Amino acid sequence: MADILLISGSPTASSRSGALLSYSQNWLHNKSSFETVLVSVRDFAGDDLILAKYDSPAFDSFKQQVSNAAGIIVSTPIYKAAYTGSLKALLDILPQYAFRGKTILPIASGGSPGHLLAIDYAIKPVLSTLGASDILQGVYLVDQQFRVENGQPIIAEEIHQRLDESLSQFLANLESRATV
Repeated sequence: MADILLISGSPTASSRSGALLSYSQNWLHNKSSFETVLVSVRDFAGDDLILAKYDSPAFDSFKQQVSNAAGIIVSTPIYKAAYTGSLKALLDILPQYAFRGKTILPIASGGSPGHLLAIDYAIKPVLSTLGASDILQGVYLVDQQFRVENGQPIIAEEIHQRLDESLSQFLANLESRATV
């Protein structure tokens, strides 16, 4: 059972947003005692996602991980001003209020600054619909601000600092909820 669930919305095996999620998982491992688990949309059969097989046993473990998690980080590439369709299909599998009482940190990457508001206008509304009320500001990174080497992101210093600050806020929110 994990305290923090990291969800990758990238349909590709080696992606920038996936590398950012791996970075976040390593950061959390080094800075806290919270257990983490990374889940990817690629972990599920495409037919189960596309055909919305809500009752597929393939989703049972994922639903339980969401239920048990105190915090969730969702990372996705932005295509045409929105998160990936595969991420939406996975989130649609969840019960309506699956994110209630959880701290949520959205992370997104895209090809241009023109998609910067995708977190506020595309991702946050679906997270809210799932019952999330503690949704942090989120981090949007433009592809030119980082590259991936050996599965790890090499991030420009000012962006690196912003990502670390967001992860620190995420961790602080989880710790404050744990002491209540």
